[in-house]
Amino acid sequence: MDKNEVFYDDKQFVAPTYARFNVAFERGEGSRLYDINGKEYIDCATGIGVNIFGVCDDVWKSAVTEQLNKIQHTSNLYYSLPQAELAKLLCQKTGAKKVFFGNSGAEANECAIKVARKYGNTKYGRNEIITLKNSFHGRTIATLSATGQDEFHKYFDPFLAGFKYAAPDMDGIISCYTDKTCAVMVECIQGESGVHVLDYDFLRELEKFCKSRDILFICDEVQCGNGRTGKMYAYEHAGIHPDIVTTAKGLGGGLPIGACMLFEKCAGTFSYGDHGSTFGGNPVACAGAVSIIERITDELLLEVQGKGAYMKANIERIKNVQEVTGLGLMIGIKTNKPAREIAQGCLDRGLIVLTAHDRVRLLPPLNISKAEMEQALKILNEVIGK
Repeated sequence: MDKNEVFYDDKQFVAPTYARFNVAFERGEGSRLYDINGKEYIDCATGIGVNIFGVCDDVWKSAVTEQLNKIQHTSNLYYSLPQAELAKLLCQKTGAKKVFFGNSGAEANECAIKVARKYGNTKYGRNEIITLKNSFHGRTIATLSATGQDEFHKYFDPFLAGFKYAAPDMDGIISCYTDKTCAVMVECIQGESGVHVLDYDFLRELEKFCKSRDILFICDEVQCGNGRTGKMYAYEHAGIHPDIVTTAKGLGGGLPIGACMLFEKCAGTFSYGDHGSTFGGNPVACAGAVSIIERITDELLLEVQGKGAYMKANIERIKNVQEVTGLGLMIGIKTNKPAREIAQGCLDRGLIVLTAHDRVRLLPPLNISKAEMEQALKILNEVIGK
């Protein structure tokens, strides 16, 4: 099938929910992708932060294949070795006490919302959740309700009641707080709104605020977790200790999985029948995730920090760049040009990048090589600096 056939079939039969670029990728290896015409690209998008060890990573592929040859799915009515192994590994890495598995970041956040509401309702009759302006927590009705961006709210009301959107400072939080508040949910780095890193002092004060009122503190690490920022999870940069952490994307390495990690305060909130998922914690996805998490070592995290610093320092020198934000290998670039125009120019030259509002967003593999970074920087300079 050639490119035109792919485009035609997609436009005829796939729901038009994505403003696609005119390229169809056929295969890949590591930090490189190849379209159906054989053109090579450096991948600094990783499927929106998913393929954190690159495409067709041998270790991940071996783990997935081995599990696939045993059993591909079984109901959550029975015990699952890969699921138990992954839950144990995540708890050991973070200090969490329990983990619920779904299939996406939105599902992980749905779980967090349900835990928070049961915790608040059971203890105090509380059910309101504060999130931040410019946040993004998913595209289901509940997680859209939690998302503090008006542009995502068009056409889909009425939304779930009980959410308030605060400015990212303590004055904003206090203005939204009531005796019905059961939780505060934040992204330590707001990825979809432009890669904005929340102030560490604000996060520390917010933690104190929540703990003093027995409000659950939720960190959405769907995009910025799993080593992406040079820490296992981005909240570690601020030295805070959330009650719930959600994650997905890079956790699965290419297969759908989401995790809601529950810490001491709320680990016992759920009971049998409170929540569930047919495919959540699928053995193949969990086997792949184990192979991912096991390789996020302290040594790798230091490398991610170094690579991120190198990329940011070089991007800041490019003409027309106004601001570079982010941590580790989660980078936002503000320029004086439309972000979509830059993304298209990069694609034409063999570099895949993302956009986030008015910014270009980079989410390269954590193991991207120095030569591949140099190639990416060269193309960014050609497109942005001209």
